[in-house]
Amino acid sequence: MATSEQEAHSAYDELETRIKRIANIGNATGILYWDQQTKMPEEGTPARAKQLSALQSITHELLTEERTGELLDELESEELDDEQSAVVREIRRQYDRAIDVPSDLVTEITETSSEAQPAWQEAKAEDEFETFEPYLDRLRELQIERAEHIDPDKDPYEVMFEDGEPYLQLSTVERIFDELRDGLVPLIEDIQENGADIADDAFSGTYDTDTQEEVARAALDTLDYDWSRGRLDTAPHPFMSGTQFDARVTTRYNENDPIGSLTATIHEFGHASYQLGLRDDEYGTPLGDSRSSGIHESQSRFWENHVGRTRAFWELFLPTFKEHFPQAEGVTVDEAYEAVNQVFTDNTIRVEADELTYHMHIILRSEIEQEFVGGELDVEEIPTRWNELMDDYLGVVPETDSEGCLQDIHWTSRFGGFQNYTVGSVFAAQLWATIEEEIDEPMERIREGDFAPIREWLTENIHEQGCLYTTDELIEEATGEPLTADYFLEYVEEKYSDIYDLD
Repeated sequence: MATSEQEAHSAYDELETRIKRIANIGNATGILYWDQQTKMPEEGTPARAKQLSALQSITHELLTEERTGELLDELESEELDDEQSAVVREIRRQYDRAIDVPSDLVTEITETSSEAQPAWQEAKAEDEFETFEPYLDRLRELQIERAEHIDPDKDPYEVMFEDGEPYLQLSTVERIFDELRDGLVPLIEDIQENGADIADDAFSGTYDTDTQEEVARAALDTLDYDWSRGRLDTAPHPFMSGTQFDARVTTRYNENDPIGSLTATIHEFGHASYQLGLRDDEYGTPLGDSRSSGIHESQSRFWENHVGRTRAFWELFLPTFKEHFPQAEGVTVDEAYEAVNQVFTDNTIRVEADELTYHMHIILRSEIEQEFVGGELDVEEIPTRWNELMDDYLGVVPETDSEGCLQDIHWTSRFGGFQNYTVGSVFAAQLWATIEEEIDEPMERIREGDFAPIREWLTENIHEQGCLYTTDELIEEATGEPLTADYFLEYVEEKYSDIYDLD
């Protein structure tokens, strides 16, 4: 007769086998999404929408099968070790959020999302928001319906936020937003009114895109990107897709902005570094998966800002840049550093924003999302509302919707995710402060191109932890304290006061 311990072990193995199958289907879905954004023929959308919806439906059905619930119930009364308990906790959360959502709703959301992506691309290319309107409005209806199935007693927008950030309270993020408004707005105004002139035109001119790709690849080489487990492609909106065995980076090029493609590449490298740092032996389980959207963004913002925008990095990389672009031969390290850190008070594009105004872009999007999902804003009113908030927060109004409310692809797939870019920036600064205490002269290591100690610290303290901890637990385990905006505000105050020679 089997003992209770043997039965628990058998149940855990069965649950793990089940969740690995689900994860593999999800990862196959990710490859189809990557292909849709990078390689798929223009007319491939009808078939791709059906393919993605079929895979999502299978995933939903497997997750919500009666046997999954039975295994979870059985295991929650057993004594498990910390890792097993974490796996059961994460699968229980997925199960509970899926069990009351009808399969046909999952299918419709996936198909509508897939169809919305080419509609967004067309609307952006033609500067016609009306092309995207019906898809966006329908996605709102579907996502609200889904949220109400998950938790009818909770604000639908909060349910949507929890999709990407399950254990960090929306109220915590909103408090951090308030602190950032209080700290960043006066700093931005001080730069506008009293900041010294800097070398903001150091990289002006035309830079051909083929050579920009060579520079992007050189940057990835410098950062020790593992090409045996990744690749670089272009996409309308840069993203990373993959697993610990295959983490693919995308970027985009603008012949008048070589720095934009470079920082986007480094940003996506940060995402890839996280994926590649996950445990190989736990592939397919929550222990081999990333913790959350906000933690993921902390890795991309860390590499983009705390590495790629430092003077030390440009001491290292500027000679390589000049090898590819002789027209930059006269640019000094200080000029390059100032150019990549200039504050764009007249910029309308989020992904081209600096570290300060970037968060005004995020706050704007989050407010519009909440108004739209909450029914306070109709879909056709979004362009006008967008321009109003751009004027209020940044003092600039986009000339077109393509440069305004159509610039991001995110609304084709979800709502409630923009906050995590700011969560990531805040946590990245908190991580850097900890690394400065625990690694000997990390800035000097960047200057020398020795990224291994920094990457290994992040891998040990963030990547390899997978979903062992909840988000708030992971932040405290890694840095010794809860998430706080203090380090970010101290970091930008010191950095930009120095760059702009503020009193």
